[in-house]
Parts: sequence; C-alpha cells; structure tokens
Amino acid sequence: MTSIHFFSYLNSTPSMALSLIRLLPRLNPSKTPHRLLNPSKPLLTRTTKTLIAPSKTLILTRDERFADASHLSGSGTIAAIVTSQGGGPAAVGIVRLSGSNAVSIAAQVFRPVKKVKEKDGVVGWRPNSHFVEYGFVLDKEGNVIDEVLAVPMLAPRSYTREDVIELQCHGNDICLNRVLRACLEAGARLAEPGEFTLRAFLNGRLDLSQAENISKLISSKSAAAADSALAGIQGGFSSLVKSLRNQTIELLTEIEARLDFDDDLPPLDPQLLINKINSMSRDLQQALDTANYDKLLQSGLQIAIIGRPNVGKSSLLNAWSKSERAIVTSIAGTTRDVVEASVSLNGIPATLLDTAGIRRTSDLVEMIGVERSEAAALAADVVIVVIDALDGWTAEDQQLFNHLQSIQEVETPMILVVNKIDCVPSDSVHSFKKINESNRFKKMVNTCAVTGKGISELEKAIIQVRGLESISSAGRKWTVNQRQFEQLIRAQESLKRVVGSVEEELAMDFWTIDLREAALALGELSGEDVSEEVLSSIFSKFCIGK
Repeated sequence: MTSIHFFSYLNSTPSMALSLIRLLPRLNPSKTPHRLLNPSKPLLTRTTKTLIAPSKTLILTRDERFADASHLSGSGTIAAIVTSQGGGPAAVGIVRLSGSNAVSIAAQVFRPVKKVKEKDGVVGWRPNSHFVEYGFVLDKEGNVIDEVLAVPMLAPRSYTREDVIELQCHGNDICLNRVLRACLEAGARLAEPGEFTLRAFLNGRLDLSQAENISKLISSKSAAAADSALAGIQGGFSSLVKSLRNQTIELLTEIEARLDFDDDLPPLDPQLLINKINSMSRDLQQALDTANYDKLLQSGLQIAIIGRPNVGKSSLLNAWSKSERAIVTSIAGTTRDVVEASVSLNGIPATLLDTAGIRRTSDLVEMIGVERSEAAALAADVVIVVIDALDGWTAEDQQLFNHLQSIQEVETPMILVVNKIDCVPSDSVHSFKKINESNRFKKMVNTCAVTGKGISELEKAIIQVRGLESISSAGRKWTVNQRQFEQLIRAQESLKRVVGSVEEELAMDFWTIDLREAALALGELSGEDVSEEVLSSIFSKFCIGK
C-alpha cells in the first residue's frame, strides 16, 4: 500500500525521519475535512491547529522548536554592556542581566536608596517589574563604583521572556566595565554575541526572521534600511512564511488522508490543487523579488567618479557630499588615491569614489593611483565619466571611454557628466548631447561643482539607471537576506515539482515528498525546523549585548 512506500522512504533517509514525522497529520478517520472539495470550510486538524499562531499578533504563544535550549545558549544568567563602547564618553550606558538568577545577582551589587527590610532583618532588594529605582552599585569589597538607575523587567514581560535587570550607568567605559565585572563576580557569565536575541527566539518571543531583522536594524546605514528592518520585525515577512507553511501542511494533510483512507473519501480535484500551489508560488516570488533591494540597503551603491586629470572630479565629490573630503588644486594629478564620501540616494546609502585621473604617466605613485581608479570602476554599481565643458569631448576622453568598456567584464551603467558648464555658452550643450548618443551613455547631466548646480539631476539619473524610481525615500516593505532567499528558492522549486507530479499523474506519494520539502524550507525560515549550526551562524554575527 502507499503508506508502506512512505515508511520505506523514512527508513532510507533516517536523518530526515524526525523532521518529516513532525509534519504528518494525526487524522481522525471519521472526521476528515475536505478543504479542496469545499474551500469554504477551513482545514484545521489537531496538527495544523498547533502550528497556527493567533492572528494579528507578533508574539508566538509557545516555542515549538526545542524542548531544551540549554545546549544552544548555555545555562545560567548572562550579562553584557548593551550600549556602544569606544566612541568616547556618553551620558548613559547600560549593563543588562538576563536569566533566572538576574534578580538575585543584581541584588548582590545594587543598593537602592530606599531600603527594604526582609523578615529576617537583612536589608535586601525586591524589585517591582517595570518600576525604576535609584541607587548605587557596589563591588565585592563594598565600595561604591557607580550611581545608577535599576530597571527590572520580570518574566515574561521582557525582551528575552526571562527576568531582565538593566543597570543604567554613567556612559564612561570605565564605569561600565566596573559594573559589568561586579555582576560577573556575583555569579553571572559574559553573554555571547547575540545571546539575548537568541534567548528571545528560543523562548518564543521572536521567530528567526524577526531576529535576523533586529540585526539588520542595528546595522542600518539609512532611513530606508531601518524602515525595512522594522517592517520585518513587526512581522510582515513572518506572517507570509507562516501562512504559506500552514497552507502547505493543509495540502499535505488532505493528500495523506487519501493515501490512508482512499475508499472513504472523494477524489481530489487536480486543477484546484494546481491553482492553489500556483497562488502560493506567486507569493514566494514576490518575496524573492525583494532580495536585490535588500543587498542595496545593506551594502549601498558604489559610485566611481572617473575622468581625465583636472576635469573637476574632486570638486564634484566635495560639492556632492557637502564636505572637503578631497584636495582640490589647479595641478593635474593632485588625487593619487581613491577618496571616499558617503551620501544617500532616495534613502539608499551610496559611497562616492573620487579616483585619480586616468592617463598614461611615468610617475610610479600616479601609476598606482590609475590602477586603483580602474579597480574602482570595475567594482562600481555606477560609473560617472566626467569631462571638462571647456575642452569638450577630447581624444583622451574617447580613449578612456574605450578603455573602460574593454576592462569591464559586466556592463556597468555609465553616466556622462559635463562639468564646469557655467564656463561655456548655453548653445554648446547640443554638441554634448550628440556625444552622449554616440558613446551610449545611459544619461548625460550638466554640472557646476563650484555652485552645486546639477547635483540633484545627477542623483535622479543614478536612480533611473539603477531602476530605483519606484522605491520611496521613506522606505519599503520588508526584504529577504541571502539565507532567506535560498530557502524561498528551495520551497518554490519543491512546489514546482508538486505541480509537475500532478500534471504527469504520478502517484500521490511523490506529491507528499515535495510538499514536505517545501514545509521544511518554510520551517527553516521561521525557525520551526532549523539546525543548531544555522542558529550559531546567524547569532554569531550579532554584537555582544544584543
């Protein structure tokens, strides 16, 4: 029978057995739902009910991933400095404790000004959750090492869903390290990178995709990147993954029911099944389409400013970035190295690369600069070729353009910038347009680096040639990273194979194998089916204290 084939499959791949068994529905033969036959009736077996979280909530009701997470995050109470260090003194810095002994450890080092006597007469500290208390932190010798505010957040109303105590200290690194040392001496251990967020994930406060967006938010380089990360934290992508996984399990339940109770159930409608899977595939594709935008948000655009010596490249960079990053003189060949400046284009971070003028030279230092200019052009997302409006398009400009085209392995969009446009008559602009058309530049912009004229038009041209016109400067919805992209592809390919199996009228056993594969891929996105190695890889990239 068909069930025998399935168990043979489990025996042949024992490493997947446990994961697959989790997806098998426990059906009651007398109460088998028929969603594909009657779509108005939702399919909710005992199995699928436990996999569906309450709607309109970002908090998972319980952790279905691991019964015991101690082997991943370590046991005990952890402590770390959670505010930035090394950037000079600040007004406030925070030391955070999290774990079952957070209160007792904090009580050993923190002395509130308002003292409370316990029954045995010993002065102690009994915090009220989310009530701030003022006091002092003492070292093990009883010396005051800082004046602090203690903020208790008792389980489960905390970031990690454990008892959390935050000690708001003075922002000096010395004060913070002394308070942290006192906590460690009192019994806490130093937190590993990302361990607070790992505990939040393991305790069911966040799913894995939300945790990854917290890392994105911390490292955001622009408002658009921050908005995208916040959309992910608020559950946009998580809701999609959860919905798709539930739909996959419902389909699997329907098919498994017919494998085991074929005589008692009406046949499935193959076309209805295909339509359902195609709809799910479209949702997956919409998520996949955000991957390129995510790369832009995380790494930004690289914009190389290329041209002959003394055409105004450094002046353009300074005017664009509103800074004096590059040295500007009338001497040709002043710039010998790549000078960088950061700007924002429609909410996307961009790095401007002012390069050495490209020309033949016997000067060893300038030759190295020219080589670096060429390397910058090869690695750039957009190349801006600057010419001098007074000189027009010269033979050297043509040679430089031909050279750039010859060294590019992949065609990079190039924009022609006619600089010093204020120094020529307005009717000369037509000749530059002809140059633009003959050399196949994507856009042409006239600028004056001295006054800043044309900078905004240049930014618009870059946005257009990179296809970013539809992206609002206020940000976009959530995006997917490389790990999530790979799992989405895995799920999409699995669903395609299911459609192929249905259309070829293969046995239902083949349908279930690929549906399980899709469910496992979606489970790895949310963290419901994920290995310890994947978790270690994700959370090791976090900073200590988060």
